[in-house]
Parts: sequence; C-alpha cells; structure tokens
Amino acid sequence: MSLKASSPTVAVPGSVANLGGGFDTLGVAVQLYLRARVVEVSDTAAGILTVVSSTPPVSGHNALERGYAVAARRTGRHAPAVSVAVDSDIPMAAGLGSSAAATVAGIRIFEQVTGPLTDDELLAAATEVEGHADNAAPALFGGLTSVLQREVGGPLSLQWEWPDELRLVVATPAVGLATAAARAALPTSLTRKDAIYNLQRVLTLVHALQARNYSALREAVQDRWHQSARAALVPLLDELLAIDDPDVHGSFLSGAGPSVALLATRNVARVGQLLESIYERAGVAVTVRVLAVHQSAGHHRRVSQSSEVLAGVAASGHGRTV
Repeated sequence: MSLKASSPTVAVPGSVANLGGGFDTLGVAVQLYLRARVVEVSDTAAGILTVVSSTPPVSGHNALERGYAVAARRTGRHAPAVSVAVDSDIPMAAGLGSSAAATVAGIRIFEQVTGPLTDDELLAAATEVEGHADNAAPALFGGLTSVLQREVGGPLSLQWEWPDELRLVVATPAVGLATAAARAALPTSLTRKDAIYNLQRVLTLVHALQARNYSALREAVQDRWHQSARAALVPLLDELLAIDDPDVHGSFLSGAGPSVALLATRNVARVGQLLESIYERAGVAVTVRVLAVHQSAGHHRRVSQSSEVLAGVAASGHGRTV
C-alpha cells in the first residue's frame, strides 16, 4: 500500500565520537540530521527496506537497509517491505557519524512499522551493524554518551551532561576518509604510560563537562592513542590540535576524521573564521560548521517522542565552504 503525505518520518542526529582520548567510548550527538520518510509499505516481500531516493545519493546495500534487516532478524518480528526517501545534512566519510545515523534510521523505521524496542535492543542492533557503539549511542539517545561493551548482556550506554553553551566548531576538509583506512593506521599496542595518560584525561573530560570547568578541557582532550597515528591521513591535524587561542577550549579529531572539532563557548563565529583561515592558507577546501549538541529528551524516549522533538529542526547545522 502507498502512504499519504503524513507518512512516518524519522530524524536521527549525527555525532562526534572519541572527544580526544575516549576512543570507542565517548560520543556526542550534534545538530546535523539524517531524515528518512516512509513512502510505501507492502507485505508482499517481508523484512526488506529499500532506499528509493537519497540526497546525497547512496549506492549498494546501505546502512539503513542493514539496520532494518538486523532489527528484523534479532527480534524475530514480522516486518513488511518498506520503501523510504532519505535526505541528510550529515557529510559522508567525514567523521560525523553518517553511517551510524543511517543505521539508527533503519532501526527507527523498523520500530515505526512493528512497534517499540527497548533501549538495550536498539543499541545491540545498531552496534551489530556498526561494529562499535560510540557513534550509535548518541545517534539513538542524544546528548553525551559513554558506552560499555559488556562480556555478558551486550553493549550499555550511559548518559552524561553536556553544557548547553558549549559549541563544537567543526572543520571538514574536502577529502573523504573511510573508517576502515583510519582504523588500519592505529597501533596494535599501547605502553602502560600512554594508557594511563588517556585514562586520566578521559575521566578529567567527563568531570570537566559535568562541572562546566572549561579551563580543564584543553588538557582533558589530549590523546596518545589514535590521533597521532592518523595525522598523515588528515590534512593539518597536527597544527589544529596545537591551536592555542583564548576562545578555544580544546581541539580533537572528530571520530575517525578527517573532520576536526574545536570547543568554544564564546566568539564561535571568530573561531570558525580562524579555522577557515588555516585551511585557506594551506590551499585546502573546507566546510566549517558551528554545531550545538542535540540534547537527549530522556534516555527512555520512544520513536514517537523522537519524531516530535525533531520536527522542524532548525538549519543550524549547515556550514560554509571555503
């Protein structure tokens, strides 16, 4: 059957993961969105989601389709065939959670046509598709999350406070970086000294965000695990991580990159211009976005609540390209 103009739509936020030393552990949802609208539902071919149109275009068996199929398999529910139209603000292969958002959108659509899932079911399905939960958790639950991959019981997500006034100024250079390539660059082991270094800073980061202790952020987002290993893949990363500016509270690689995020609470337009000037001077095309965090509407919100919260989302996530 075909659906009317009021067809169900889900909107899922992008995310910034790792936040310096919190590799595969921390992620925060940002106000960039992937929207998927159900255009047709049919019982003639059960358990299949098909993307019939997408902006930007996608090809092959994409993450929405995988999310829908995994949710159907894990729950054992009868799921109809669904056709969806997709529109996304989240740049692909940029370290801003485009894959996780698509995965979550597929799972949310599964909820729309079969009924709600528990938070544990949602996160387990998304993690199975993504391979790790640090982007999936904020895309599902909003706000700042940390994840725990339990030996028994599947992944767990914990919610933390993110100060409303704290913005992420994100520079995305015009070079794609596949997550697989970024992961291949990582070292296979860490020294004890470096492991302790990261543990100390990620705990300091979580505390600083809860306490709004912005003076601690610059040190708290330092990392000795993944960023230096990826510097050769990310234009200007070393220079951006070393930024020392009174309006910048800290800088770090966004997810696997190549986007880089700066933290700021004031003069955010100036911070964006600073980023633009650095890339322009190096002859690298870049899009700079000033992003607020997509705050959680409650850890146990349901799909209907999520759709209401995201209806009429402002276009604050659109950036300038230089």
